[in-house]
Amino acid sequence: MKTTVTTLMITMMASVCSAQGLKAELETPAMPENPSETWLTYHLAHPGPGNATPGDPNPAFFWKGRYHLHYIYKDRAARKKQKGRDWGPDWAHVSSEDMVHWTWHPTVLGPKRMGHGMFSGTGFFTKECKPGIIYHGKSSSKNWISYALDDHLNQWSEPELVLPRDKDGKDITEMSYFDPDLWINNGVYYALNARSSSEPPVIMKSNNLKDWDYIGELLHPDFDEEKLGVGRDEDISCPNMFKMGDKWVLLCISHDLGCRYFIGDFKDEQFLPEQHGMMNWAAWDFFAPESLLTPDGRRVMWSWCTTVVSKKKNTVPREIEIDFNEVLAGKIQTGIQSLPRELSLSDEGTLLIKPLRELKKLRADEKTFKDITVNSDTTHLLEGISGDTMELELVLEAPSAKEFGLKVLCDQEGSDGFTISSGKGSKNLNVGYIQPPFELQEGEDLTLRIFIDKRLIEVFANDRQAAVAWYDYKPKDLHVSLFSKGGDLKVKKVSAWQMKSIYPKAGREQKTHTK
Repeated sequence: MKTTVTTLMITMMASVCSAQGLKAELETPAMPENPSETWLTYHLAHPGPGNATPGDPNPAFFWKGRYHLHYIYKDRAARKKQKGRDWGPDWAHVSSEDMVHWTWHPTVLGPKRMGHGMFSGTGFFTKECKPGIIYHGKSSSKNWISYALDDHLNQWSEPELVLPRDKDGKDITEMSYFDPDLWINNGVYYALNARSSSEPPVIMKSNNLKDWDYIGELLHPDFDEEKLGVGRDEDISCPNMFKMGDKWVLLCISHDLGCRYFIGDFKDEQFLPEQHGMMNWAAWDFFAPESLLTPDGRRVMWSWCTTVVSKKKNTVPREIEIDFNEVLAGKIQTGIQSLPRELSLSDEGTLLIKPLRELKKLRADEKTFKDITVNSDTTHLLEGISGDTMELELVLEAPSAKEFGLKVLCDQEGSDGFTISSGKGSKNLNVGYIQPPFELQEGEDLTLRIFIDKRLIEVFANDRQAAVAWYDYKPKDLHVSLFSKGGDLKVKKVSAWQMKSIYPKAGREQKTHTK
């Protein structure tokens, strides 16, 4: 206990500063007056100053009429070392009324305020409905809890150490700490400590968020590797556990596999997964998930979208010839968040994924075509539909051609471009260089919603699958074409919208929430 008290006192002393000094040092990210034309227009991304690497999303809440999201920022080069130690990054803080248009708050959560860097963590509400955060304190080697002190979530309490006790009531001081999560089940607080990749994630519980009892490994002994198709010892990091219906869902990452999820039960105070699924298909292009619950009961998630898609070639069905991390350097922002996704469970208990419904308010200049037939082995250019900041919605009538699909960001002949396709009997949806699993039922129509935001493309298929990918195009190649091979393709409907920017116009004063 003496060691614990000493550690806590040192950390608290390091985090203390005067209100005047803190206010003078606060930084509020803001869009530059003349952002690059290549920047994304309706994805939330870090505007500067500096870079956001990583850009993991972190604690998300709905509180007092606004949605709040935090994300890691300040690249390694910008971090100042004190006494030879890297104190770690800050959390940027944005809020919104609709999860579409965001406002940056002053950056409060960081080493200057908390005494350590802000690494992975999640948000929660106490039993008294008070917003709290649990996170890993970079440079402290511990996990911490802090509570909001104001309704704008700009002020936070001094961090409190999360330290479990063993069955004999002794503090476990030697345990290694990593990405945490926290939730309530049957009136009891449970916390997950992801630990390192060489050790299993563990779970603990508390009645008051101060006294924690160690339970043991997070995963139940009945974890079925053969059924789930993934090893029990696969890295579980950036965890986010929540209940959906009568099932429990764990969003997480493996640093080798990327973003993924488990669906299962909370049994004997441990998690027993019944299903495992992937959410990204090329290294780290969809990474570090985080979610919140909306007032109307929707579960909405984000992930960090990176251009690191060829780092782990074993995660890609075929080798990627383009290094997007190099090709797109300087052309896009950093700290890019995926479009918000609504998660739910089907009647069969499988995960459903659809784009946030509020994104529809960005639509403008609608163009719609109905009842198109693309003859076998031909290409059909959609006249009047073009752009690199656009949403497309296609409904294909029970496609039966050997290969069918569309190209976006293609030339006027329908050539080149980024291809989204499938085929009769296929068990995959081809999205450029990735092939996420997706299979149509006999006689089932295919509905695709495709979001093109400059060089970032997101695709949603029948609310059952979603994928993100990168594409470096020529400025003149902005067209859309349909194609079919080995059979005709009947298109019930194609709709296209130009998407409005979520950012203030250049030079326009931005609102801030600083109270």
